[in-house]
Amino acid sequence: MRQASALFRLLGDEARLRLLRVLAEQRLNVTELTGVLGLAQSGVSRHLGLLKDAGLVLEERDGGFSFYRAADLNGPLGDVLRRQFEESANDPAVRADAARLQEVLRLRKENFDAHGGPDTRDARQLVPGRSWAAWSRALALLMPRLKVADLGCGEGYLTIEAARWASSVIAVDRSEVVLKRARSLARRRRVSNVIWKKGELEKLPMKDGSVDVAMLSQALHHAHDPERAMREAARVTKPGGRVLVLDLRSHDEQWVRAKLGDRRLGFDDDELRRLLAGAGLDDVKVGVGARKAGDPFTVLIASGAKRTPSDEVRRDTRSH
Repeated sequence: MRQASALFRLLGDEARLRLLRVLAEQRLNVTELTGVLGLAQSGVSRHLGLLKDAGLVLEERDGGFSFYRAADLNGPLGDVLRRQFEESANDPAVRADAARLQEVLRLRKENFDAHGGPDTRDARQLVPGRSWAAWSRALALLMPRLKVADLGCGEGYLTIEAARWASSVIAVDRSEVVLKRARSLARRRRVSNVIWKKGELEKLPMKDGSVDVAMLSQALHHAHDPERAMREAARVTKPGGRVLVLDLRSHDEQWVRAKLGDRRLGFDDDELRRLLAGAGLDDVKVGVGARKAGDPFTVLIASGAKRTPSDEVRRDTRSH
């Protein structure tokens, strides 16, 4: 009775049930579990230790890393847990965990360190040195030395990648705290061709026509007014330059509002197309950038070109 009482108290914690449910679906390490559950790493480690001591979770070593999975539970307890997991599939917290799990698995698949491990189903995909980051940097060598704006730059990861091939980058974000972290990262990476500015997407602290390319990567769904933000991106772009947008296709994951501060749950393809055209951009293109079966998030890529004076003349001529 004492042992059963301790086990039931252990399973009476919501975080531990969520953790056990995720591990019943996928083997993960502590860092990945932290990303899925949105808990501090110390808390995840503590819960894992308790579940491991109770024989509910197993630890496995692989390539110098520790991975965890749910133990194969037989008998009444296993039946109860499996039924509970099935019945809670539509719970908002469970759906949020499932969505973040898909993101973790996507990142794992794109990371060569984990590629080709025991979970790989297709050994033909194992190519030493294959890396999406390396490919993007190689393609960037084909780019001219442009002036670039990273609007809604966050902690500056894309900013620093762009700085590798751009002549200069203007990075704008509304948060001084985030900009401080971005500046620190740039110093560590020895990147010096970035100008960091605090400002809103709807009122950019930049002059008209000051960059060749204006990028909004996963930023537009944070804007108070996406239409105005798009017009601002077009305003700071030179005639003949381009606005590039990476954002989410419309989805139903409400948890991103509280967890990530998203104001919009993505955009329909036609809506994104209208936003670019409404900002005075031509040659508008919208397509899928990334999509994975079972993942609620699809990334859309969109672009449009800023009209030149000759474009305006031709438009006026046709209208008459």
